[in-house]
This record gives sequence, C-alpha cells and structure tokens, in this order.
Amino acid sequence: MSLRGISKRFGAVQALTDVELDVYPGEVVALVGDNGAGKSTFVKILAGVYTPDEGVVTFDGRNVTIPSPSAARNLGISSVFQDLALADNLDVVANLFLGREVVHGVMDEEEMERRSWELLRQLSARIPSVRIPIASLSGGQRQTVAIARSLIGEPKVVILDEPTAALGVAQTAEVLNLVERLRERGLGVILISHNLADVQAVADRVAVLRLGRNNGTFRMKDVTYEQIIAAITGATDNAVTRRASARTPKEPTE
Repeated sequence: MSLRGISKRFGAVQALTDVELDVYPGEVVALVGDNGAGKSTFVKILAGVYTPDEGVVTFDGRNVTIPSPSAARNLGISSVFQDLALADNLDVVANLFLGREVVHGVMDEEEMERRSWELLRQLSARIPSVRIPIASLSGGQRQTVAIARSLIGEPKVVILDEPTAALGVAQTAEVLNLVERLRERGLGVILISHNLADVQAVADRVAVLRLGRNNGTFRMKDVTYEQIIAAITGATDNAVTRRASARTPKEPTE
C-alpha cells in the first residue's frame, strides 16, 4: 500500500499536509509523533472513517478510494482501534464473529467455535476458553481477541492503534509477539504507538509525523532512539526540514 500527498482539513485546521507512507507485505511500519501530530487523522483515512481532501492511495498496484470502513475491509485493510470495541458481556466466539456470524439456516455455533480456535492458534494466543466472557479476560487477552477478529476476511494490511497502551510488562510482551506473528504471516502492519521501546522491539521502519507533515522515515536498524525523538520534537535536520527551510524567504541583508 502506498499513500502520496495525503492532506486533510477540518474547517480552518489543517490536520495533514502532503503526507506519504508505504507499507510492504511482511513488514511492520511504526507511525509515531507527538499529540496533535496527525496520527489519528491519518489512520482514520486508512480505515475509511475520513476521506482525504487531496492525495492518492494505491493498493496492490492500483489507485483506490476508501469512502467507508466497509470499503477498507473489502480492500483488505483491517483496523484495531485503542478502545477495541469489544462487548464485555459476550464470549470470545460472539465477539470474533459479531456482525459476521456464520449462518446455515440457523447460526452455526460449532463452526464459529472451530474457526475461533483456528484464529487464536495462528497467533499462538493464550486464551483459556473461547466460551469465556470478555469481561473475564486480562488486557493482553482482550487485545489478542481484537487482533484475532481483525484477521477474519484475510486482510493484507492490519492497523494497530496503541495496542500496548495501559498494559503491564508481561501483557505488552504478549501483544508484541502477536505483532510479530502478523508479520510472519506476510501481512503489512501499521503500528501506532507512543512507546518507542515497543517500536524498537518490533518495527522494521518508523515514520515520524510532526504537525501534520512527514518529518522523516527511517529503517529501524539504522536509527537511534535519540534520532527518533529529535524527529518527533523537531530538533532535527533532515531532508524535510531542509526543504522547508529552502522555501522560507530569506530576510534581506543590509
């Protein structure tokens, strides 16, 4: 998937300006930036929640539009947002197939249970039972269910919005293992995170947004923690900032 020149305005507020991003199969791309950098807006454009004012989205080599969340899913883009959107009173099976139930005259509970275990095994997930209510699961297990649900429909790109927020160390490690499982399956993964330790642990590349613009894309093996922080805060000198400086009119000298 490739995005070029993505811009979005809300009234007088320019949320995104000429943003670019590439995602390849079997790759984890981390999207980082300070609060207000435009990450949420950008992700919602990918998920079909917002429509960009300008820009081109290319998926599998062809230009596409993503006018709705269902259009994103039909293309093969699946999203797991921070609130997870799970129903606490329902069990794992019901949450996995909510709105996409398997029906053969009547609801096929046996088939959905079989496919639930299959999905969870693909992720090497640690769920004691697929008939346990979501309310009884830990934060890491809930995230596991949400990620497993995103795999229904065989997506090619999975977007994970702050998947380790508010999780403990052990649960965070569990979720990062899931991210690696997605990469091993050949999926493109976009990981939005404020936790740079998590980003360094699993990402292949990191793309930095600052004030709604690209402020650098780096291969993880070639960049340091300090360089990422510098790009996030603007205390950096790279191709983007040099280009912006070149376009700024110089003050006349006497």
